[in-house]
Amino acid sequence: MTRLLTATLLSFAAFATVAAHAAEPTEKDAIAMTERGAAYLKAHGKDNMMKKISAKDPDFVQGALYVDMRDLHTGIVLAHPINPSIVGKDLTDVPDASGKKYRREIIELAAAKGKGWVDYMYKNPVTGKIEPKTTYILRVGDVVLEAGIYKK
Repeated sequence: MTRLLTATLLSFAAFATVAAHAAEPTEKDAIAMTERGAAYLKAHGKDNMMKKISAKDPDFVQGALYVDMRDLHTGIVLAHPINPSIVGKDLTDVPDASGKKYRREIIELAAAKGKGWVDYMYKNPVTGKIEPKTTYILRVGDVVLEAGIYKK
């Protein structure tokens, strides 16, 4: 009986691992989450959106996929659910691990086109490792919403 229970539990654990990897977020998920953020921001305002992000609301934080927000004009991070220590800081010209000033690129793209993708290296909150990431950015008034996925 104990062996049967152990085998059953191991099977469930293996299935959960496979399901977790199969459910990794996609570019479509990043776009959808950013657009949900934009709709919420337009309906409820900047302060309420910042509170939702900071509270890790499940509409805006799902594992390694999350929305953060920065001021378009100053580059100051307004809300970040995973790394709240950067809120209130202008990190526009701080490079990633490869030397790319990706935050500058995010702001320039948002100002010029209003939306698009930016690639860079960033610490994955799930693995704890620096990994390649692509982030969808969307300008909403004077802020930029960002949601990215890690590339495999």
